[in-house]
Amino acid sequence: MIHAVLIFNTSGVARLTKFYTPLHQSAQVVVQKIFSLVCSRPAGLCNFLDAPELEAFLGPKDGGEDERWQVVYRNYATLFFVFVVDGAESELGILDLIQVFVESLDRTFENVCELDLVFHFDEVHHILAEIIQGGLVLETNIDEIDASVQQAARSRKESFASANPLSLGGSGLGSRGANLKTPLGWLTEKLTGVGAR
Repeated sequence: MIHAVLIFNTSGVARLTKFYTPLHQSAQVVVQKIFSLVCSRPAGLCNFLDAPELEAFLGPKDGGEDERWQVVYRNYATLFFVFVVDGAESELGILDLIQVFVESLDRTFENVCELDLVFHFDEVHHILAEIIQGGLVLETNIDEIDASVQQAARSRKESFASANPLSLGGSGLGSRGANLKTPLGWLTEKLTGVGAR
């Protein structure tokens, strides 16, 4: 099971934190501990490590010796993508899942960077929710994830346009705003001479 998904920069500032299990301490303390584990590793080492130190933060595993906390991460430019998993997950499978997540972000933001994660955190959480729910992997097909994200963006725009009386479409004008002209309608009347005196 996936217990946490974290994204932080090389300074240790968290850009996304999503925990799928209850924490025994504050999220900031957990992020700092995981950052200290990941950033101290040399670049030549593998991208996953056993982390018994996390038992104090996430609680002990019930499965005995075989069950252990693992940290699987990838470093892309200035960002660390970190998944905290238990022994039931394949380390290589999680590395592939991180790649799917990053490619999905890349399709949405066209060369994702740290500022995209800061200013569009709601879309980042939506993409993550398309991939993982409750600590279980739902979807790994990047085309399906991208189609769902684009559909949600279209629905969000349509909802905004229908709820905003000043939107350019004018379709959101209900009975109360029937006499209210949209900026585009007013400008069109002025340019075509319909509204001229």
